[in-house]
Parts: sequence; structure tokens; C-alpha cells
Amino acid sequence: MNNRESESERGSERQQKLSRMATSAMDGLAATALRSVLQRVHQAAERSGRSADRIRIVAVSKTKPVFLIRQVYDAGHRCFGENYVQEMVEKAPQLPEDIEWHFIGNLQSNKVKPLLTGVPNLAIVETVDDEKIANRLNHVVGDIGRNPLKVLVQVNTSGETSKSGVHPSGCVELAKHVSLACPNLEFCGLMTIGMPDYTSTPENFKTLANCRTEVCKALGIAEEQCELSMGMSGDFELAVEMGSTNVRIGSTIFGAREYPKKQ
Repeated sequence: MNNRESESERGSERQQKLSRMATSAMDGLAATALRSVLQRVHQAAERSGRSADRIRIVAVSKTKPVFLIRQVYDAGHRCFGENYVQEMVEKAPQLPEDIEWHFIGNLQSNKVKPLLTGVPNLAIVETVDDEKIANRLNHVVGDIGRNPLKVLVQVNTSGETSKSGVHPSGCVELAKHVSLACPNLEFCGLMTIGMPDYTSTPENFKTLANCRTEVCKALGIAEEQCELSMGMSGDFELAVEMGSTNVRIGSTIFGAREYPKKQ
């Protein structure tokens, strides 16, 4: 009996040691990947005659554990993004308060209050795609008394029905609504998600840049005051070359996403 218990304990210790080794290896990979992304953004900015410090990198930590986010934080990064309200609400309190959280997923009206109350350091919502969600955000921000919330208007530049976002022809009206009818929101720019196979990525990015020109003209603001959030792991360098100020990078930093297996 004692021998079996001893063997079990040794097995458990070996498993814990292997787990710690795997965690350490994963940590090192994430920090190294972050440095590589920073370098690639810098090079893409140089190629297009831009300053790299004008481009924000959002490390998208969807499905990734807190310890891995913390490792990227410890490497000096402060800007992280999540796609799901529940994940952000669970992770944010376990991490330092100086993190700048970006919500980049589809946001339903009934999830607005849990998001805003659960993540006091939420910096921006990048996915405002209609007046209803803008009004709900505006109302809840006013109710809880937090500072005005920065938002981006999401534009569906690829025409895919599976993607959220206002049609390019409607982006000016939605931007005007946020700017003029939502005093608790701060309109900061536009966001898009390109085609998954990147076949029409340049066209998608060009469409967003054209939308910015129209929005800035309608609002009477300089284009430098209107951000372009475009570019992900597979196309962020092209996005930077085409004027992106905000790239959302997940798997290139954190590795492939780990979704729960269906039972």
C-alpha cells in the first residue's frame, strides 16, 4: 500500500514538473514571439515611411490562460484584447490594473453592463456596429459614472454575411450618431476584419481608409484623429503599410487558440 502511494506521489510530482517545464517553455515562446512582432511592425512602418510608435499592437489573448498573458505583460506589453465578455470579466481582475483592455468581439446589449462593471480598466470597444449598441453603451457608461468610453465603429468591408459591421455606406451616419448623440462615448475611429483567406485584403483595407476620409470630412476632423484598426496575425504587415494604427494579433504571439473540445 505504501509503495503504491509512494509511486503515485512520484508520478504526481513528475507530472507537475513536466507541467512547469511546459509552462516555462510556452512563456519563453510568447515573449520571443512578441519581440518578433514588434520588429516586423517596425519594419513595415519603415517601408511605408511611418513611425512605428504611432501603431498600437493589441495582443489578442482569446482562449489563453492568465499566466500566459502575465508573461507577455512582464515582457513589457500593456495592451490586450478579448473577444468574449465572460473571458475578459474573468481574466481582468487577476491581472494588473494598468493593462489597456480592448474588447474586439461582437457585443450584445445584455452583456454591456457586465463588461463595463467587471472591467474598470476597459480602454475601448472596437466593435460598435449599430445605433442600438452605441445607445446601450452610452446609457450604461452614464449610469455607472465612469469616464467617457472610447469606441470604434466596425465596418463590414468584405461584404460577408457572417461578419458583423455596418455597411460602408452607413459608416458616416453611425459615426455621426456616436459623436453627436452619445455624450458618454468618444468616437476614435474605424475597425474592420478582412477576408479569412486574404484574397481581397488590400481592397478591404482600402475601403476602410476611404470610409475614414468620408467620416472625417463629415465630422470636420483631421484623418490623424481617426484610427484605423485593421490587420491580424496573417496580414498585419500589409495593414501597417496601408495605414493601420491598431493591429490585433493573437496566434502569432500566443500560439494556436485552444477551444474546448465538444463532448
